[in-house]
Amino acid sequence: MNAARFLQIDLPVALEDSRKPAVIRALRVLGNIARLLCLAAGGFFGAVVFAQAPAPLVSPPEVAARSYVLVDVTAQQVLAAKDMDMPVEPASLTKLMTAYLVFDALKSGKLSLQQRLAVSERAWKMPGSRMFIEPRMQVPVEDLIKGMVVQSGNDATVALAEGVAGSVEGFVDLMNQQARALGLTATSFRNPEGLPAPGHLSTARDLSTLAVRLISDFPDRLGYYAILNYRYPGTPAANDANRNLLLFRDPSVDGLKTGFTEAAGYCLIATARRSYPHLGDASMPGGGTRRLLSVVLGAANEAARASESQKLLNWGFTAFEPIKLFEADQTVVSPSVWKGTSSSARLGSPRPIVVAVPAGQAQRLSTQVVRQDPMIAPFLRGQRMATLEIRLGDRVVADVPLVALEDVEQAGWLGRTWDSIRLWVK
Repeated sequence: MNAARFLQIDLPVALEDSRKPAVIRALRVLGNIARLLCLAAGGFFGAVVFAQAPAPLVSPPEVAARSYVLVDVTAQQVLAAKDMDMPVEPASLTKLMTAYLVFDALKSGKLSLQQRLAVSERAWKMPGSRMFIEPRMQVPVEDLIKGMVVQSGNDATVALAEGVAGSVEGFVDLMNQQARALGLTATSFRNPEGLPAPGHLSTARDLSTLAVRLISDFPDRLGYYAILNYRYPGTPAANDANRNLLLFRDPSVDGLKTGFTEAAGYCLIATARRSYPHLGDASMPGGGTRRLLSVVLGAANEAARASESQKLLNWGFTAFEPIKLFEADQTVVSPSVWKGTSSSARLGSPRPIVVAVPAGQAQRLSTQVVRQDPMIAPFLRGQRMATLEIRLGDRVVADVPLVALEDVEQAGWLGRTWDSIRLWVK
């Protein structure tokens, strides 16, 4: 959406509050102009929080890593970051994109968990971490997934890539297409397993976006990342333990992936989910819980990547509290509609609107709806119609898209004509 359209849509709302002094209203307009131009330049990905790295609301702890980012997945907010746009070798964190495409192939029916894939010479000869499969084997897809996730097997990863695309080269093309589709603007893949290669790069920001999408798009596959030990029958058991040490230390941690190369250092994407009953019904998927995700890149050793990740997660859970503002599909605002079969429209979000604020500061929250005026029919359920701006004091902490919660059809000729006259008079 370009800047001109943002101005057309949002500026009338900034001018609606005539109770404020003219100078204050003018400053609000200028602020909206600047913010909307920034959004137009940066674009959207789900929630706007991933499009920028604002100064933290609370000072984060010192983290011994080259770069990191901590995301509140439930609130869709970045809580803390350091050099999150610095290009890095993603090492075996690359396998998150491989898993994304494999899970998508399972969802579409291109693969099945019980389907057996041949092990090619190329897969068998892969260096680095392995699950020790051999060309004589026909390995079920589910076992290859476990070998890739738990053992970080490069051989399993190549076998899956060939099973999805027919060749590693074809699979890499799919990886880069999917990266663009997910908005990973600083990521370029050269292989499916993460071994060093010229131009094989990503950033902490992009890796956090990929990890969050993996969790949200394939929640039924997250269990693979919490498996503590795995080996395929008939193969050595020497490396059957999951390399994510936090799985053995913190029961709230249920993923996600480790990585290491000499250039990348020791890396870990960790995610944890803890109970917050006020967020919803704990019997529902994801209900009553809050999820955080940390990306720690370039730690000194295996122990450090675990301890620094644990430090970030613990800090995020204690320094911030989640506040639920609206339930899923709850009406946030019902603006007037012109030239439609209904005189108003219900706008809200298909998911609960939750914001993370520094502990004890919930009373400082305020909201403002930035929307189109006039709102002219027709539009469909799920169509984006406005933005809920959430502020903590004078600072915008989140912008949440608001969509139509129901269809509004176009009125007949007489109704459209009458509303056209009313709009002209207005």
